[in-house]
Amino acid sequence: MLETEIDESDALLQRLMLDAVAREGQLGGSPSQGEIPFIHIIPTPGFCLKTKNESQEKIFINICMSDDVPEPKDITENELIKLLETDDAFQYRVPMGIGEPHAEMDKGGKGCTAYDVIINSKFYQKIHQSDVFYRFFLQLMLEGIESKYEQNLCREFVILKNRKSVGKLQEQRIRTQSKPVIMEMDEMSQSKAPSSLPSKSPLIQEMPPDEPKSRGKEPEYRIIQDPPEGHPEFLVAEINLPQVKTASTFSLDVGEDRILLQTRSNAYYLDVFLPYFLMQEECGAQFNRKTKILTITMPVQPCS
Repeated sequence: MLETEIDESDALLQRLMLDAVAREGQLGGSPSQGEIPFIHIIPTPGFCLKTKNESQEKIFINICMSDDVPEPKDITENELIKLLETDDAFQYRVPMGIGEPHAEMDKGGKGCTAYDVIINSKFYQKIHQSDVFYRFFLQLMLEGIESKYEQNLCREFVILKNRKSVGKLQEQRIRTQSKPVIMEMDEMSQSKAPSSLPSKSPLIQEMPPDEPKSRGKEPEYRIIQDPPEGHPEFLVAEINLPQVKTASTFSLDVGEDRILLQTRSNAYYLDVFLPYFLMQEECGAQFNRKTKILTITMPVQPCS
């Protein structure tokens, strides 16, 4: 077996991981009159990757292909590298279908978990012709599974030589057109001060499961004003998210007088209207991984 490890010190891939976020609910959905049509696809096996999660359980990822998955924009290696070196990296999207986990048996008869990831057939060929695109895709794919299912996957993995897939590949369904995306905040370093919320589209367009999920429960939160009396200069929101591991697993939208937060695991959903108008471009947010608290700093427009 060929053992492969992703070098997380690679500067380009580190930049990628700051910008890439997996988004549910963009290409899939239930059909009804007036909605975008969808199709069912049965993936074609490509290759299988074996790794482990933080509990040391075996994880198999079946990398599959289908002509029905939208093809990413055809760019060269140099164009991809230039995008990753600039603020335009988020413009390159990779549509992929990340299926539900299914229980399987490994060759030793022990239980394991398998995921099916489907990409466009032409893009599949491209990642096998280019080491840059290959490593680029693997980083996105692993991050996508982690974000969707709140997993921590080991970056040391094995590509199976004699098996193209583990278990029965699951049928998935995708929309034939994409829906508009929701803007999402970047994960920020705890050592940096909050900055303006960016309006970036995600790199990965992920196809959701068949049935819509619930929005999730409302998290505990508090909003305080500074100064405490009179018209505030700032509002500060502190939102407790104990089930969230990283900022890449939720989206945050701060509007003119509204906070909207959603997690991809549907653990939490918060929609709050504020009694003041905000200076949106100066708002900032920071997620503390240790305390699991999201802090949003919101300058308030002065009284007219």
